[in-house]
Order: sequence, then C-alpha cells, then structure tokens
Amino acid sequence: MSHPAPCPVSLADEITRQLGRLADHLSQLPPPQAAQVIARVLDPDAGVLGGVTQLVATGSVFAKDQAERGTLPAEVWLALGRASNELHDIALDLDEHQDTLQRVGTQPATTAAKSPAPAPLVVRRRR
Repeated sequence: MSHPAPCPVSLADEITRQLGRLADHLSQLPPPQAAQVIARVLDPDAGVLGGVTQLVATGSVFAKDQAERGTLPAEVWLALGRASNELHDIALDLDEHQDTLQRVGTQPATTAAKSPAPAPLVVRRRR
C-alpha cells in the first residue's frame, strides 16, 4: 500500500522550517563541519540550491502556462524565469568553490601547525 503524498503547501512550509533549523545549526558548527554542510547545500546536482533552482524553473513553466491562459500576468512568468536563470548562474559560480569547501570540510582540525593568515576582504583607500 502506497503512502499518500503530503499536502504540497504543508510540505513547502516544513521545508522552510527545516532550512531555518539548518541555518541555526550552521551558525554553531565548527568550521570543518560548516564547510561540509555548505558544500552539500551548494551541490548543483543534489544540494538545496540545485533543488530550489529546479523548483523555481518548474514554477516558471507553470506560470508560463497560466499566463498563456490569461490567469496570471505575464510579468509573473517573466519574473520566475529570470529568477530561475539567476539561480542557475549563481549555482554555476558557486560550483567553482565546491572542491575547496569539501577539502576544508575533510581537513582534521589538529593537522594545521600554523593557521593561515586571514585575507583582507575590503581594501581601504588611503586619504
């Protein structure tokens, strides 16, 4: 006997709650574990970002159909299409850093004899 599918709206609400819990956990993890979690989340094929990108793309297809029927404004379809494209581009940009995140996530914390020097994130102009 198959299990009934959960209500899609409730499923979306539960996923949102779970993402909030994951963010709370992430903020408290040691750096190697946080890097592992981030690497998983950003995985373009099996991660959260890839899943959200696919979900928005599917929403765009739905919105296009509804816009063609006149039940949604075309702007909704266009906005979802843009969002899907942007998320895809972001996923591609972040995919470049997948190996680095995985490497950081698998390094034992005790092997570093000397911690790396922090890199400046902002360059200040001299007056």
